[in-house]
Amino acid sequence: MDAYNPLYSLAGVLVGMLVGLTGVGGGSLMTPLLVLAFGFHPATAVGTDLLYAAATKTVGGAVHGLRGTVDWSIVRRLAMGSVPAAALTLLLLSQTAEQSPHAGSMIATALGVTLVGTALATFFRARIVATVGPRFRGMSQRRLAGLTIMLGALLGVLVSLTSVGAGALGMTALLILYPTAPVNRLVGSDIAHAVPLTLIAGMGHLWLGSVDLLLLASLLAGSIPGIVLGSVIASQVTDRVLTPILATTLAIVGLKLIL
Repeated sequence: MDAYNPLYSLAGVLVGMLVGLTGVGGGSLMTPLLVLAFGFHPATAVGTDLLYAAATKTVGGAVHGLRGTVDWSIVRRLAMGSVPAAALTLLLLSQTAEQSPHAGSMIATALGVTLVGTALATFFRARIVATVGPRFRGMSQRRLAGLTIMLGALLGVLVSLTSVGAGALGMTALLILYPTAPVNRLVGSDIAHAVPLTLIAGMGHLWLGSVDLLLLASLLAGSIPGIVLGSVIASQVTDRVLTPILATTLAIVGLKLIL
């Protein structure tokens, strides 16, 4: 465990501000920052960020739960896929880490690919939903439940490997699958589902030894005021300015991790 570095808390402030401004999950921003700017091993960055996300998502999920903006049937379906998928991914990751010295680069590549996908989902979300969404209208509840469970399984794998995916990618998919549902209920459901997923995946990484607890505390100390500040500024900045900047940044970082 490294000595305390005030820059870690500053990173928490900056990422918290961006989360408050854009709503994009901190994993898309924090994990690559820890890898590229601070030189942490990809596994340590992912594991620490997962427990960081579990703490912050718990607060957000509690707020949405109290406001009644969580569809627990969607959360249950997602969890039916994501929890087993996360457990299996962590089991395979533990065996890979023991047998291969290239596990770190594998995680970095997966992170890069997921970030590029997140960038595309962030920038083209409205167009994707408008184009693909109508094809899913009128489907049976049984098929809808099955597709939601499959989505959960995909998110379980992505989040366990990269700590990224439950935010922009998950929301885009939910908007396609549930085009008539209120957006605030989908947002609340996505956040509520992320709580058990990130907690289970984070505890798995803690068991694997890929969590820096001092780093985790430093990030949390900075992110809380950062999220508050970003939320206040968000009312004065339009999505037309923020979305292209954020999507471009994620794409550049993702390509850098891949290459």
